[in-house]
Formats: sequence, structure tokens, C-alpha cells
Amino acid sequence: MPRASTQSNSGGDRHQHQGLRFLKQHGQHILKNPLVIQNIIEKAAIKPTDTVLEIGPGTGNMTVQLLKKAKKVIAVEIDPRMVVELQKRVQGMPELEKKLQIIHGDILKVKLPFFHLCIANVPYQISSGIVFKLLAHRPAFRCSFLMFQREFAMRLIAQPGTPFYCRLSANTQLLAKCDHIMKVHKNSFRPPPKVDSSIVRLEPFHPPPPVNFTEWDGLSKVVFGRKNKKMRGMFTSKKTIESFVANYKTYCALKNEKMNPEFEQNPTEWMKKTVEEVLQKTELSEMRAKAISNHDLLKLLANFNTAGIHFTA
Repeated sequence: MPRASTQSNSGGDRHQHQGLRFLKQHGQHILKNPLVIQNIIEKAAIKPTDTVLEIGPGTGNMTVQLLKKAKKVIAVEIDPRMVVELQKRVQGMPELEKKLQIIHGDILKVKLPFFHLCIANVPYQISSGIVFKLLAHRPAFRCSFLMFQREFAMRLIAQPGTPFYCRLSANTQLLAKCDHIMKVHKNSFRPPPKVDSSIVRLEPFHPPPPVNFTEWDGLSKVVFGRKNKKMRGMFTSKKTIESFVANYKTYCALKNEKMNPEFEQNPTEWMKKTVEEVLQKTELSEMRAKAISNHDLLKLLANFNTAGIHFTA
């Protein structure tokens, strides 16, 4: 495998250790605690036949342990200097070196190959992007163990009616089972971040739910726009009704469907009346977003779509 250049960008906030400068712009906080690494490896239950995707391997502390357990490790690393460090880490160990594939690139842009498991220490600024890229990957993987800043992790696993419950919680839990695995102290990293982290296990549902995720996401955007407000207040607001009217016109045009005669006479009035009928039928008018479950959201989406109301054009 050709060696990557060791030239580094001189810009951005940096921390230095043993000749390497960790770049804040890449969210580089290297996991150094061997007990945490061992705990992750044990909980991942890696099989000898598994291909493991590691996002952000850094200097390879986790990578080496993964290589000892898995059939193959695919490491995606954006920093060319870390690519070189990773290559050095397995030099002289042919049994490990032959099982390592390094992809030098941005995890949000590269095309991911097949893998069974994913393990990642995720930079905060791309946490949401990585979660939904992984959950959209096909064929679906078995499970992932992802390290996030603690607050983000708490939002992923939050249940309806709890303080951290939000759009991120609902969207993620539609697609996967989410479990908190362990809290990781900030001093387990070099350089230490400002806050503690948590490891979350994501297990995609097989098969995935039979729902148009774009439509679902549009619905959840409205619902969680003001999560303390009641459903009726959110869905009958002037701004929401106007967006529904525009979506309905575009949807009918794209599908070559005839618009409702009442809509043609008075679009706003028809749309508001239809929305209120759906909310009454689902008995969710007085529900607040902070307490609504995914079961209720699926029911709401199905009834809105049946009534001709869509959340994307």
C-alpha cells in the first residue's frame, strides 16, 4: 500500500504529542485508555469472520486490537499524517498488516464498502451526519459502537417525556435500536476534550421500517420545531399550512393527480380543515412533541399521507 504524505496543514488549533500535532478542525482526540479500548472490544463481540469498519483510527490504538480479533479492518482516516502513523503501527507484523485496509478520505464523502461492525470515535461536528450515513448504508451492518460527546449520546437514546428527547432521538430510533454502553471520562483522551463522552450501540432494524424517511423527516421537523407546543398549534400555524399548500400543489403536479375541488376554491381553508380532521382522527391534537412516541408519529404520518398531505414536494 503506498504511503501517504506526512505534510500537515499549519492552520487551526493544534495540540502536540510525540511529534504529532492533533488538529481541532478534525476533532482529533485520541483514545489512550487501554481499559476503555478493551471494554469496547469485549462488548463488540467480534467474530473471526467479521469485517470491521473503523472511523477515525488516529494513531491506531484501537485498530491494532481490532486486527487481532477480526478477519479484516477497514480504517477510514481523513488526516494523511495519521494514515502514515497507522501504517507504521503494523509494520513488521505481517499477520495484522495483511488484514488492514486504509481509506484516506472524508467519511461523509467516501463510498463505504461492505462491513459487519462499525467502531468509531466520532468528531462532534459530524456526529449526526455519520449516524445517518451509517443507518442508510446497504446492505445493513450488524451493529455499531460509536463514541460521542455525552450530551449527543444522551439525545440519541432519550425516550419520550425525558429532557433530552428530540428530533434526533425519534429519527434515530425509527431506524435502529439505541443503547448506552458506557461513559468515558475526558481524561481517557489525548488531548482531553472539554466534556466527557459516551459509547452508544446502534443496531439497525432488519428489515428497515416500511416508511419513506424523507416524508418522516419532514414530519418530525414540524413536530419538534417547538417541542413544548401542542400538535394542533404547530400544525395549524400559518407558516405550516402555507408549506402544506405548496407541497400539495407540487405533489399533484409531479404525480399528475387532480387536486381536490375544495382545495382549488380555497386552498388555505381546505388544508387547515383537513389537518384538523387528521389530528382529531389520531387523537393527537393535545399531545406535545416532547411526549410523542414513534408509534404515534407513524400513525400521524400515515393519516396525513392518506388525506393527501405530504411533507416533501
